[in-house]
Amino acid sequence: MNTTLKMKSASSLFSAMVGLAALIPGTLNAEGAQKEYTLFEGANISVDLANKVYPLRDVNGSSWVVIVDGQEKVISAAVTPVNLKIVPSRKLTEETATITGLKREPAYTFNNDPTVKMTRGLVNAASISASYQAVANQANAVDPSVINTPSASGTNSTVTANLQGQNSSGDAGQVAASGANASIDLQGKQEAAGYDAMSVEFEIASEKPIPEPYIVTMTKFHPRGTVPGTIQSMVFAKALEPIGAKATKVKFSEEGFPFDYEVVDFQIHLYNAGTEIATNTAEKREVMTPDQAFDYVKKAYIEAHKSGTIAAVPVMGDLPPDLASQIATGKYTDSIYVKVSKDGLADQAFADSRCSKRIEDPYLDAVVKGIRFKPALAEGVPVEGVAELNLSRLRI
Repeated sequence: MNTTLKMKSASSLFSAMVGLAALIPGTLNAEGAQKEYTLFEGANISVDLANKVYPLRDVNGSSWVVIVDGQEKVISAAVTPVNLKIVPSRKLTEETATITGLKREPAYTFNNDPTVKMTRGLVNAASISASYQAVANQANAVDPSVINTPSASGTNSTVTANLQGQNSSGDAGQVAASGANASIDLQGKQEAAGYDAMSVEFEIASEKPIPEPYIVTMTKFHPRGTVPGTIQSMVFAKALEPIGAKATKVKFSEEGFPFDYEVVDFQIHLYNAGTEIATNTAEKREVMTPDQAFDYVKKAYIEAHKSGTIAAVPVMGDLPPDLASQIATGKYTDSIYVKVSKDGLADQAFADSRCSKRIEDPYLDAVVKGIRFKPALAEGVPVEGVAELNLSRLRI
């Protein structure tokens, strides 16, 4: 587990629970430019806490952060094992980031580093040599006339000391050399044991600022000495500094691997305050136009509700850049109603749910036309419907 002061991290071993879920966010267009959406294979990460599952909101040091009853709860991986639920999910997003120069290399933990072990061995050998030399010097300073004088206990303690000193003096160089050789032998044995960490580094940038980013790496590996086909997983999360258009360098070390592990698969997932953002390294990545993205949304929605009867709801928007300022002045704060076709499109605003009182406002009509809806469903079949819309609370 790696913990840093500013760049926070957390890691945990987990048993993956594999499934498929659709997360289909919509976005606003502040610039009015043609959008690009990215469809990719993401991962929904949750923490199992007291038999309840809470979506991951953030990482902080060696802890995972979730929202429980509207409050942030910090769960320390250093105090207790953290049970994670990770569900692969096809996701569609407008937000993207670019990762360049990705390097993933095997590494050693500090205490297992052969260089560190060699240095410690040499220091220990030098200390032993100095100790033996001190004993030898003391023995050589003994008066020969009292060598055979019995001690009060009837033993020749001085002779014993002198013999020890003579042996130490003669073998001091040999002991020191043995210590150095032992250190080198330890290095060889350690290198044979293999690496037990992984070093990761890359640069990351995003045209749209990402204020609360963190990454989660997922590594599948085969432990040395286990039955062929045995796969274990390591999950490592690290909070990053805010990401902007200028590339920033990220470097860290993941610890907790067994000796001489073999990587089978490695993935990096980027999140902002719990919402996953597509990167150029994402699995099954596909860039889409707004029409292609909307078509994907509708098909996924209908497929997920084959027998459902559901009202139409807004899902994607291409809204005027000045809409927010209009709402700030008090306009367009009341709920309106729109007729939505079975294709998920609307073009007029009404003041009542029966759509009998049309609102004569060209600007509002333009706003409505820029919104795309998940169509109403009747037992899984798309039908015409009516959607209630409040632009001041719209989150698409």
